[in-house]
Amino acid sequence: MFTRNRLSRAGLLAASAAVVVLALAPAARAGSLPSVASGPRPGPDILYAPPAQAPQLDNTGVWKAPPILISGSSAYRHGEFLYQDWLYDDHGARGQRDPGDPRRSVDEGAATPNGSYTYPTAPAYVGNAADFVELRVKPLETATAFRVTLSSLVDPSLVAFTIAIGGTPGILHDLPHGAGARAPADLFLTVHGDHADLVDAGTGQAAGTPSVKVDFARRQFDLRVAHSDWDPGQGTVRFAAGTGLWDTAAGRYLLPQAAATAGAPGGAGGLATPSALFNVAFRYQEPFQPPDFTVLTNATWWRDRLQAQALARNDISQFFAQVDFGKLATGVDDDMPGQLGGVPQSGPMNRILASHFDLGQGIDFSKSCLPGTLPVSCTGEYLGRLQPYSVYVPRKPAPTSGYGLTLLLHSYGGTYNQYSTSRNQSQLGDRGDGSIVITPEGRGPDGWYLDYAGADTFEVWADVARRYRLDPDWTAISGYSMGGYGTFKLATQYPDLFARAETTVGPSGEGISVARTRPQLESLRNIPILMWAGGADASVPVEDTGPQADRLDALGYRYESDLFLGAIHLLLAFNDQYQPVADFLGTARVDRSPPHVSYVYNPATDYPAAGTSAGHAYWVSGVKLRDAAANGGRGLVDVRSDGFGVGDPAASATATGTGTLTGGQLFGLAYTAQSKTWGPAPAAATGDRLVVNATNVASLTIDPTRARITCAAEVGVTSDGPVEVRLAGCEGRRCASAPGNGRGHAYGRCRERGRD
Repeated sequence: MFTRNRLSRAGLLAASAAVVVLALAPAARAGSLPSVASGPRPGPDILYAPPAQAPQLDNTGVWKAPPILISGSSAYRHGEFLYQDWLYDDHGARGQRDPGDPRRSVDEGAATPNGSYTYPTAPAYVGNAADFVELRVKPLETATAFRVTLSSLVDPSLVAFTIAIGGTPGILHDLPHGAGARAPADLFLTVHGDHADLVDAGTGQAAGTPSVKVDFARRQFDLRVAHSDWDPGQGTVRFAAGTGLWDTAAGRYLLPQAAATAGAPGGAGGLATPSALFNVAFRYQEPFQPPDFTVLTNATWWRDRLQAQALARNDISQFFAQVDFGKLATGVDDDMPGQLGGVPQSGPMNRILASHFDLGQGIDFSKSCLPGTLPVSCTGEYLGRLQPYSVYVPRKPAPTSGYGLTLLLHSYGGTYNQYSTSRNQSQLGDRGDGSIVITPEGRGPDGWYLDYAGADTFEVWADVARRYRLDPDWTAISGYSMGGYGTFKLATQYPDLFARAETTVGPSGEGISVARTRPQLESLRNIPILMWAGGADASVPVEDTGPQADRLDALGYRYESDLFLGAIHLLLAFNDQYQPVADFLGTARVDRSPPHVSYVYNPATDYPAAGTSAGHAYWVSGVKLRDAAANGGRGLVDVRSDGFGVGDPAASATATGTGTLTGGQLFGLAYTAQSKTWGPAPAAATGDRLVVNATNVASLTIDPTRARITCAAEVGVTSDGPVEVRLAGCEGRRCASAPGNGRGHAYGRCRERGRD
């Protein structure tokens, strides 16, 4: 099935020397994030950064309530009624897609919007000028206050929104100013730029003089409707709302056409009377994408399916909130769990993250990170400080020791909702006492978990750790296709973060020159991995997946590679049966201080501006390369400590077999399996000694405490050139090489020797 080649390291290493000097480690962070008593913190710095602030989430003036940050939900907080919308769901009605839609190059899979609208191409529209984030209502002494927050705001005169106030179900009125939608209402409150008007829904006549203030920094519109114009008292009032663009020349909403131009939106082909609205509030009924073939005809990855259908009918009456002003007057706090529109407590949900990185406003698909043309740095398409992610909270009692955490990374052309309501998500989440499953957006459909797309993963992780109690040692990583590549990439870059890993049709990244993972598989010494591949997969062929298994086999590592016969790239996704993956990931815990550390450091995947630099694993840190061009731009460190009193476990012979995956959506899927396991670690004499092997490494640091050695330890070094080995906290210690044997010992500087 696979061609296996035993890789020899003979002739690779030559003699060198070590220097033992002082090195101090940064303090670790406790709580739900990984922590260690000494030495390097697991993972990148961005994982431990303090919470970021986003201007759209700021409160000022009369507004005091903390945001919900769970999309599609409402709550009563601090005398305010809040509705939280989705991010990047502003796709308007479902018509015929704009032939020039810039998203089409990468979103024809699990990132396909249901609505078809596109924004004008002029820069001021930033690809999502009408993306609605939040709506708030608050009664004041003499007025009712409203606040509407948008994701982006460059020119307020180009955007508009209307709030429908009151009304009788079944009696519909046209929203004013040519919005192209109908809803029940007594009054319509419309804002465009710094102008607001209040009109009678039945007559269209002016009904008051509301005021509006625009806060550019916070991208917020703050409105007041005087009680002399409308007074809700302490009754319950029906509200609906929608956002769109404004035609400043015509003094009305800007209608889309078939194809976007600099000044007109597109995507309205096939619609007899296009609505001008891009985004509608109070859509509590929006479904998740079911794990079936409706993705091909009626996608809802962005939670915009019902919105798109309603706007195509020019009727938004199904989307509304009933706001109890009695509750607001008494300051009742109520997240309404279990009610329609209430804040969900468990199951799949969409959360909003305040990122540390503001890369610009809106969406820019010229910043795509396409395979083969991947730039050294890539921001991704979704630029703003607010970023969405999916989280699954198991529907079972929270474990006393904290939930596990499973990273489930989306595929190329996918979104953060790729797995929502799938068994890929729930089966991984429901294992053991319950593992929270997170899927970041990765700032777009094609970021390959590099640069800011990679940083997004760790920002989401940190956000979840602040909001849920996690067991930081019960962490695993998995992903489909590009997400499988991300699994290889992140697990080899930061191996001390994960107990186990799984890839489904995941490529090695051989086409991404700076971030190929096959030369980095040595880092998986302490992470067993399961790999699923398709025998008829044209996107990630056996010629790519097979050598990954062969390399792990040659290294003698723990792995299983299952090849599903005849399976094309998406078959396993449509089949949606992942219980064997859940069983494999299990409740395994991270060993942050193993006796044997192998680590490949690739500085090309360091992005200091994004806080994702590596160069450390377990109790080894400060890895520096000797030659940036040698060894594929990578350095290899292999260090074994005798302080644990155990030797390396013996690897089993390579096992092969067959099986059938049952219980899925389609039918039984036959596969062939190849695997290797380890026996128990044999007991060995405990010694104060390190054995270091290094390739293209100039320096590294060892934490003696976690390596279970002292500052007087013997340090044996074999390298292909000069290398400096530091023992943290052991100031003044040096090593000396033993003559002629190519090995160094602690306490002195060794000069480079020739090959043995």
